[in-house]
Amino acid sequence: MTPDPGSLAAALRAEVRAAAHARSAVCPCGAATLADRPDGLVVRHADTVAKAHAPDAHPAGLAGRLAVALSHPEIFLPPLIPAPLGLHDRLVTFWPYGAPVDPADPDAAPWEDAAVLLARLHRAPVPDGLPPMRGPAKAAAAVARLRRTGPGPAADAVLRAWDTLPPWVRAEAPMPGPGTLCHGDLHLGQLVRHPGPGGPWLLIDVDDVGVGVPAWDLARPAAWYACGLLPAGEWTRFLDAYRRSGGPAVPAEGDPWPALDVCARALTVQTAARAVVKSAAAGRDLDEVERSVVDACDRMATVPPQLTQVNRA
Repeated sequence: MTPDPGSLAAALRAEVRAAAHARSAVCPCGAATLADRPDGLVVRHADTVAKAHAPDAHPAGLAGRLAVALSHPEIFLPPLIPAPLGLHDRLVTFWPYGAPVDPADPDAAPWEDAAVLLARLHRAPVPDGLPPMRGPAKAAAAVARLRRTGPGPAADAVLRAWDTLPPWVRAEAPMPGPGTLCHGDLHLGQLVRHPGPGGPWLLIDVDDVGVGVPAWDLARPAAWYACGLLPAGEWTRFLDAYRRSGGPAVPAEGDPWPALDVCARALTVQTAARAVVKSAAAGRDLDEVERSVVDACDRMATVPPQLTQVNRA
């Protein structure tokens, strides 16, 4: 029997309230739902956040990912409890609240900070037994959802681009090694300041953390830049900061694209697949941004990807 989503939300709110009150005798009792998606329900009570992870989250894998966050508080926001708890057949973790990136102030986006955090992560030792980074699996899942929406000009363009990519990117073969410690789903929504607005930027969301190709973590901003969605200046700031910090995903000098191309194409396909599915579900046309990533897929299908992979970890 599938648990009632409403009962899960109510139980999670009760749990995070209890956790917040246990942390402080003086609680303002402010509560909010931060995210409510099939792959995660996130609620906040005062300065404490609880997350119910995806129904298919594996206990050992999640525990290993929590251990990475605990071991690297200079990179990740550390969890409040070192192991996930069970609630309504879901795994639940608890975190301190951090201030997110302000979407209304794009000029203040912390691209350099994100790059430095990634470089530190990619140079960190890989723990024994950590599962693979889940980026390719998530891209493959997005494409699978697209196939279920049925054919059409936009869907066909995205699928043609997907078919040009190597098997490991499509989660059909192991990732090339040696493996590096990766975040797996880097975007600006994965950064928060803690403690408080003046604190350092830290990474959040360990669900996709694992061993893999470090270029994947640079691929979303690379894809946005290639699609014209990220200005050249912001892309350069990000890339230069990563290189200055000794990040191993790209060469220290010269053209980074041979190392990034395959992963950037995969993230472009994933973004486009999600856009087509979302627009189809809403019964509307693609908006300007969505059309730009679908058009990029259409172009990609006619130009073979650069298959060089750089991993100097």
